[in-house]
Amino acid sequence: MKIINWKVRFSKENIQFIVRFIASLLIPILAYMGLKLDDIITWALVGDILKDFISNPYLIALTVINAINVIPDPTTVGIRDSRQALLYVKPRNDKEYL
Repeated sequence: MKIINWKVRFSKENIQFIVRFIASLLIPILAYMGLKLDDIITWALVGDILKDFISNPYLIALTVINAINVIPDPTTVGIRDSRQALLYVKPRNDKEYL
């Protein structure tokens, strides 16, 4: 049973959601490790951060919970999309409906 329109959520027209989702993954990791984006200057450091992240169950759980919090549609009850949103083939542009 399809309860979330994943194709629309992660489409190239929905950059806002994609950026929010990526930020929900990166921010807890960087904050926990005391880093800023401009601290990441080498690929070796990215590898070290990834290794430290994978070896820390608390940080994995924190990041997963943070990412899950971005997914629900705040205009519906629970985590499912509305019937109307499930029928979308691209994100709705509110300017088209004004």
